[in-house]
Amino acid sequence: MPRLREVPRDEAHPLAQEIYKMLFGDRDPVAEPGTATGTPGNWWTVFAQVPDCFDHAVSGFRFYRSPDRKLDPGLRELGQMRAGFARGSQFVFSQHCKGARAVGLSEEKIEAIPSWSVSDAYSPVERAVLAYTDALVLEGGRVPDATFEALRAHLSEVEILELTYITCLYEMHATMTRALRLEYDDVDERVVEVPAPGESSADAMAVVDD
Repeated sequence: MPRLREVPRDEAHPLAQEIYKMLFGDRDPVAEPGTATGTPGNWWTVFAQVPDCFDHAVSGFRFYRSPDRKLDPGLRELGQMRAGFARGSQFVFSQHCKGARAVGLSEEKIEAIPSWSVSDAYSPVERAVLAYTDALVLEGGRVPDATFEALRAHLSEVEILELTYITCLYEMHATMTRALRLEYDDVDERVVEVPAPGESSADAMAVVDD
């Protein structure tokens, strides 16, 4: 379950009430969780603890979906999917696979996101977007000049700025959902010690000692 308290419908502020209605109908999402896409929906109920944080996040969603954006929606979704995958957020990755499908990206391109660098599914501009996304997410913004020039060869400065902002926004969401154990990122740490059989406490590498 989430690491922070969820806000029930009767305590939610006006915008949260509106979103709750859209996503959950007349249900209290804390008592009866579940959205149309199969998620529990607890991203919304936890963020609702801080109303202006909730509102700020919703404004970010409106920003990237706005018809005023110059960036092609398919390129946007490539960045969002890869950001989710690279940061290890099943929630962000899974949701934006659906978003990518909705804007017309092929199943081949969606399925190749984990191994994009060895896939022939992508155009030159898509490969530039994916390489740039990896530099943003995995290298903390350390973007090689060659990667940036490949991006600049296809996109305007406005499109590059929009891509950068949206991709980094979704890296943040990926990080937060993992930290707070929200939605599909409510998973136990998998890197733990595996006990040796029986009562053994032997040093596994003792065999190499002289």
